Amino acid sequence: MKKILVTGGLGYIGSHTCVELLNSGYDVVVIDDLYNSKLSVKEKIEELGKREISFYEFDLCDEDALRKVFEKEKIDAVINFAGYKAVGESVEKPIKYYHNNLVSLLNLMQVMDEFDCRNLIFSSSATVYGDPEKLPIDELQPATFATNPYGYTKVMGEQFMKDYAHAKSANMIALRYFNPIGAHKSGLIGESPNGIPNNLMPYICDVASGKQPFLRVFGNDYDTKDGTGVRDYIHVVDLAKGHVKAVDKIFNSDHDLGFVAYNLGTGQGYSVLEMVDAFKRVNGIEIAYEICPRRNGDVATCYANPSKALEELGWKTEYGLDDMIKDHWNFIAKNQ
Repeated sequence: MKKILVTGGLGYIGSHTCVELLNSGYDVVVIDDLYNSKLSVKEKIEELGKREISFYEFDLCDEDALRKVFEKEKIDAVINFAGYKAVGESVEKPIKYYHNNLVSLLNLMQVMDEFDCRNLIFSSSATVYGDPEKLPIDELQPATFATNPYGYTKVMGEQFMKDYAHAKSANMIALRYFNPIGAHKSGLIGESPNGIPNNLMPYICDVASGKQPFLRVFGNDYDTKDGTGVRDYIHVVDLAKGHVKAVDKIFNSDHDLGFVAYNLGTGQGYSVLEMVDAFKRVNGIEIAYEICPRRNGDVATCYANPSKALEELGWKTEYGLDDMIKDHWNFIAKNQ
């Protein structure tokens, strides 16, 4: 049975991916520093996956601790979710983001190389496309034009992987996420960020639950249908299953893949105000909002062409917008 190391595995996307890996027959080892996650998630992963996982608590910037994990565990492949992810904060604190996100990845790749583990799936982002040249975005568009430091940590991370794959036989897969929302239907795991949320759906849910008085909508003067930013929202369980498909491809391939990137999105864009209206329609809750100035680093419109993932991974989304919104709120309502 193949053993997968999942860094940041107790976080939002990581925890759902661990469940899907367990359900697909993989063994799972998790490293997480609990910076933006909770230890209690481990038991929930094990309950949903019906098997135990191995867990280590430390920051990936600690190369010695990472090496000890590889000495103890026979790791066959790595999925790297570790890293800071708030666009706005990255603009305010670029050094923090470059240091954490890039040093942790370099440490990981260094130790993987030492132990001859050359199978890496990287948590990348649609931010690598910057302000896209055309829509929907496919993988042929340049992926080097991020508009914020967080995005550039993904651009650089992909470059590390490309250079490594050029130098050595390796399987380096970058999965470029669009906007994950939703939660496991059980309500046991979901998105529970520490502090004020940076992403739209957790922010909407904070308003719905009374934690925040209103939603701040950053800009209503974009060139979109209602002036607010348009994004491609994807159910986190669909996203998690995309990682399992990527792992499967590595182990089922009869040759080294080198470096390859895939968009994981639905191909459909929704504006901020459309999301507010959809939340009211699905859950019957009004969301107060206030229009604020644009936020640095944001683009007007971003949605995927996911056809490459369908053709090469056999992956496509199963959940629609109503499912995403219903499941997201179900998790919040059960756990607040």
